[in-house]
Amino acid sequence: MVYVGTPPLLNTYGYRDKCRAYIDPSLSVARSGSDKAGEGMPYWPGYSDISPQCRATYLDWLASGRSDASYNPGYMFLYFYGLERRFFVDQSNEDAKDIVQEVRRLQSLYPDNHSVRRYLGEFLDIAMLAETDLDAIEPILEKQGWELPFSLKYAIGARIDKGENLTADWLLSWFMCHPETNLRTPATRCRDEFIALFRMRFDRRFPDGLKVTKPRKSLTASYRAASSEFQGSANPTVDGKPVPDISGLRKPVEIAQELADEVMNDLDKLSRFLGRNPDGRGSVEAHALLPSDLWETFPSEEMDRLKSWASDIVDRGGLVPLEEVIGRLEGETNEKIGKRQMTGAADALARLGFGLAPDPRFALRSPKAEEPVVLFNLSEPIERLEEVSDSYRSALMELALGSFVAHADGRIAEPERRALEDQVSAAAISDQERRRLRANLEWFLAVPPDMTLLRRKLKEVGQDSQAAIRAALVGAAHADGIIHSDEVASIEKVYKALGLDPALAYSDLHACEIVDGPRTVRASQPGRAGESIPDLEKASGPKLDASRIAAIRSDTERVSSVLGQIFDVEEEESGVSASANQSQLAGLDPKHGALVLELVNREHWSETEFEKICASKGLMASGALEVVNEWAFENYDEALLEEYDGYDVSPDIAEAVKEKMNAEGGDVEAETT
Repeated sequence: MVYVGTPPLLNTYGYRDKCRAYIDPSLSVARSGSDKAGEGMPYWPGYSDISPQCRATYLDWLASGRSDASYNPGYMFLYFYGLERRFFVDQSNEDAKDIVQEVRRLQSLYPDNHSVRRYLGEFLDIAMLAETDLDAIEPILEKQGWELPFSLKYAIGARIDKGENLTADWLLSWFMCHPETNLRTPATRCRDEFIALFRMRFDRRFPDGLKVTKPRKSLTASYRAASSEFQGSANPTVDGKPVPDISGLRKPVEIAQELADEVMNDLDKLSRFLGRNPDGRGSVEAHALLPSDLWETFPSEEMDRLKSWASDIVDRGGLVPLEEVIGRLEGETNEKIGKRQMTGAADALARLGFGLAPDPRFALRSPKAEEPVVLFNLSEPIERLEEVSDSYRSALMELALGSFVAHADGRIAEPERRALEDQVSAAAISDQERRRLRANLEWFLAVPPDMTLLRRKLKEVGQDSQAAIRAALVGAAHADGIIHSDEVASIEKVYKALGLDPALAYSDLHACEIVDGPRTVRASQPGRAGESIPDLEKASGPKLDASRIAAIRSDTERVSSVLGQIFDVEEEESGVSASANQSQLAGLDPKHGALVLELVNREHWSETEFEKICASKGLMASGALEVVNEWAFENYDEALLEEYDGYDVSPDIAEAVKEKMNAEGGDVEAETT
């Protein structure tokens, strides 16, 4: 399978004088080949141009069976130049199949070499049709390059020409190999799950397969030789007829993108979990984050044990220490359990049909590891806990504030419990949300609020924030339409804990214009003359405007935002105040935001440099690494920093951050100096 003789002169396609592949016997050869590393080999070698020592090394490689991968790939390419010339220029049919098999064998010798994969892969993509029947061509479920593989266009076009409907795998192959489709991180990080779920969704939507209109254009292929000496072409046929070219079709690709987006969205939470926990595949939490459609396809005995454990907890009343829940899901427990872990645990349990209270996304504070949480039945699995109504958010917030009122005197009176339960019953929400609200009430009553934290936090907010809290507390007191004396006393204690004048409780309560004068219980009768009842004097002093209270209470998002800033324990423990917990990069506090802006100015940082940057901003290196990577996963689906002899900065994220800063009129360089 080699050319031997005087090399012919090349035509105008090449920029060398002689054919590279020919072994010219007239040229000198060293006594032994000692340049296995190919130090004397150029990028495009030609037998006539390489040194006598390289010629000897090449001939040794050929004579030894052309199988020693320790030789520089350049020697293999010198041999391959002859094979591609034989196939496309000589167009020899008698040894075409042997050539294809030989090239496939050569490709397997250097599986990690980019040039080998590219050039030999392009040859095989076209040449394989010489030895492969149509039915033997399989879908390609890996991204191949910048255009659709020729073999894929041939296989799909031939099936369309025969009137066949496309199966899920052929449409998925078309989608994954198409250069203009959007394949996000969940599809690559969760590849097996993505493929399985795509097939399910396709079969559900197209039970008989996808009908594709036959295009008019016929398929042709052009081949640019790896040797750069010629260009070849191919015009494949099926049953003697030209094959339709699918390259210009758009509708099937759009359908595939729509299905893929749906699947990637459903796998997003699993993908994020695996991004944060690369070794987490196969864990209970990872399996629980699978869409329920895939549970039978990816079974788990640990999942069955988790469901049994959760059922037992619910049967015993639902209260269980948070650390036990996290330990069951992750296999280990840290002393501090953050909101991210709580959210992951809630998502995992929800897919099994169990709820976790407090809601980690809406809670005023996260429970400590040793504190109890509430497990309860959801009645059905839920895949998106964050999708709740505004009425639920409002009811949950007022219930939380009502529990603050109830806890203010250090005990929960039965009338207070009943009033809070009546709030749950009266809320205009779905049955599913009512289950969640009732479980959160159990947690509110079981875990007293942190009044010390409340006092510290209040110092960091302004008058508008205080007004929002006062309005919400008054709203909680008015929930049942009656103001009891014990409720007034409780609100006074809460106001005092917040650093407010307790007397404001009365003016705030009367701001809602609750009737507080004599009521007629029976018709008046003439009687003995006496003193007349004076007109009622309303309480004096500062009070909230009724319309202002109504406006603030109706703005659920504002109240939630204010309370979230004030009561979130994790922010307090991090030492970053609520009012200062903003940076130019959404989701990061000022210190970590400034760190990111400095990091994106370079492609690589040594470990020492990274530690110095963190120290200059008052941050610990290990903690800062976790925070910025977590932020990157949340916003860009990949880590900002990869540990490799220091830290490599993601070029895509760096570019995105710089574009964002420029769009907002900022300057990354200026921000870091």
